[in-house]
Amino acid sequence: MIAYLVTIATLVSIAVLIAMALNVQWGMCGMVNFGLAGFVALGAYTTAILTLAGWPALFAVAASVVVCAVMGGLLSLISMRLSEDYLAIVTLGFGEIVRLVTLNEGWLTGGALGLPGIPRPLVETIGSENYETAFLAGAVLIVAIVYFGLERLTRSPVGAALRAVRDDDLVASSLGRNVLLLRVKAFALGGGITAIAGSLQAFQFSYIDPSQFTAIMTAYAFMAVIAGGRGSHRGLILGACSIMFLLEASRFLKDVIEVLDNAQIAAIRLILIGAGLILLLIFRPQGLMREYRLSAPRATAATAPPPTGKE
Repeated sequence: MIAYLVTIATLVSIAVLIAMALNVQWGMCGMVNFGLAGFVALGAYTTAILTLAGWPALFAVAASVVVCAVMGGLLSLISMRLSEDYLAIVTLGFGEIVRLVTLNEGWLTGGALGLPGIPRPLVETIGSENYETAFLAGAVLIVAIVYFGLERLTRSPVGAALRAVRDDDLVASSLGRNVLLLRVKAFALGGGITAIAGSLQAFQFSYIDPSQFTAIMTAYAFMAVIAGGRGSHRGLILGACSIMFLLEASRFLKDVIEVLDNAQIAAIRLILIGAGLILLLIFRPQGLMREYRLSAPRATAATAPPPTGKE
């Protein structure tokens, strides 16, 4: 049971990272990314291929971050003049391209069979008995570093500029903001975070294949951001944990309702998540937590305007 909980906690950490990447792109900057699973796959395969080729894990992860960040920046440049609807189509197409490449280029990606035997970092040093717990601790540490980094970004002038672009890019441009550069930065940053998530997934299972990176991964990320509150990094952590709880708790429905088969259980799991999200949107449309907003300081006696002499 402990091993199961450790594995679930690690998967939650990976899901939180994916949701954080989406929150930077869509929650803060307003750029829809329906190809999120493609970026995660790109990061996972880059790390897996390089580690299998003998690269140290740290260098392989760094390379995958660079690859996904550059790809995200290029994708935002290509689609810079597109509206939100067409950007969604472009990113969806990118995710499908990555899936088809990983599925058909067997000489590089292993095709449908995937890439087995991915070396796990520091396994000889830590030992196999305590490795899963140590890996979870490392994943949580990475999530904490990314979280605090994004919180600082949110409270910085760049974060305010990103939200301005999201709310009205024309107004942001008229105020002197470089809208194109901000969008490129947001997409590149989100791409880099997805690379870290994909790398963790590759190391977690020591095996990857195209079936791990489907559109449902993107859907879960959107659910986490919507449930937690668009633009709120703390909220999306709660959202991701809630969705993973529903997914895993519903696995045990078969023990309660024995007449259900596995296919029905899988359908009920998705129904529960959808129903929960609908109820949340009805009763708390802003999400579990509101995003950070700068507020003007209240006037005090020291800053109050002088009397005008009128009674």
